[in-house]
Amino acid sequence: MNSLDVTIKLSAAQCLAHYQGRTQQVYVYSLDGRRVVFPARALRHIVTHEGIDGVFRLYYSDAGQFESIVAL
Repeated sequence: MNSLDVTIKLSAAQCLAHYQGRTQQVYVYSLDGRRVVFPARALRHIVTHEGIDGVFRLYYSDAGQFESIVAL
């Protein structure tokens, strides 16, 4: 499985926009500088009351489709 490490820093208000469906995609940068896009629905299981702040590993298929995200 392919993976990529990214830093995500979103306030609670920014996360709410993703959770409510007003934003469909998340745009972040990987630790090696690449721009990464993945579905906002992926944030639902990693968001806290304060938002999201940390380094995460994104897993994706050989076709480049998002599969999962885990905190590092």
